[in-house]
Amino acid sequence: MAPTDADHAQQRRAIELDCARLIALYANLNDAARWHDVAALYAPHGRMARPTAPDDWIVGRDAILAAFLARPARTTRHFCSNIVVDVLNEGEARGESAMLLFTGDGAPKVGSFHDLFVQTDEGWRFAERRGSLIF
Repeated sequence: MAPTDADHAQQRRAIELDCARLIALYANLNDAARWHDVAALYAPHGRMARPTAPDDWIVGRDAILAAFLARPARTTRHFCSNIVVDVLNEGEARGESAMLLFTGDGAPKVGSFHDLFVQTDEGWRFAERRGSLIF
């Protein structure tokens, strides 16, 4: 039996939900300084550009983990909203979200993330996560 429009809509919503959950999980794990778990949210050859350096790519899980481990300890709370995920196909999706960052020692920062998600054997992962700051 061929998939129906309802089946495709249900699959699209499931992908959108999985990817939106990945964004929220990333923020929570980041705030908890669970760096190994944050790095595991990336595809093995995924890449990341921090909001403070949006053109400086860090490539691969090991390099991403090393970058997080190298940062000084700090207290943070990330708030992500306005999450929109567009499914490209069964194995890829794009997303955009707004981010508000509070740190224990500085002014709040407002920015966004632009993400490329891929389906892996481990589930949905970030193939690319690029942050940017607005102010």
